[in-house]
Amino acid sequence: MTARKKGKKGKPGRPTAYDPRFDRIARKFALLGATDAQVADALGVTVTTLTNWKAAHPGFLAALKEGKDHADAAVVESLYKRATGYSHKAVKILTVARGANMGSDIEQVPYIEKFPPDATSMIFWLKNRRPKEWRDKQEVEHSGEVSIADTIRAARERIRQR
Repeated sequence: MTARKKGKKGKPGRPTAYDPRFDRIARKFALLGATDAQVADALGVTVTTLTNWKAAHPGFLAALKEGKDHADAAVVESLYKRATGYSHKAVKILTVARGANMGSDIEQVPYIEKFPPDATSMIFWLKNRRPKEWRDKQEVEHSGEVSIADTIRAARERIRQR
């Protein structure tokens, strides 16, 4: 093992490849929905290095978090719109004949496009926001011991009383 030179300060090992300009790049990739692995690949480093940079450089971590939060908020807004239904202004482009072999004109016709609520989006939203009420498997707790025979007898009795 070689000894370090006296008087040399800093950490032993390879110097970091981190550059403060990476903050802006990481934020932009996060805005596009990139994962940490994809950001690391774009910056030419491993995921471990990216994790180390997040710990060592608060600005880098903040940039990644800001980009991810902004992208997640956009997806939440879109999911909410799909779950509740929405409408927006749109333009339909039509070719309209002038008649009598006079050619045609192109017209832009504005209209309101409407999207009804989407059941799949509603279910996804509710399962994540209210998992106790909307999960697929409901857990029912029974109190006391009631046999199947007692349940059947009670049902027959209710039917007779009608």
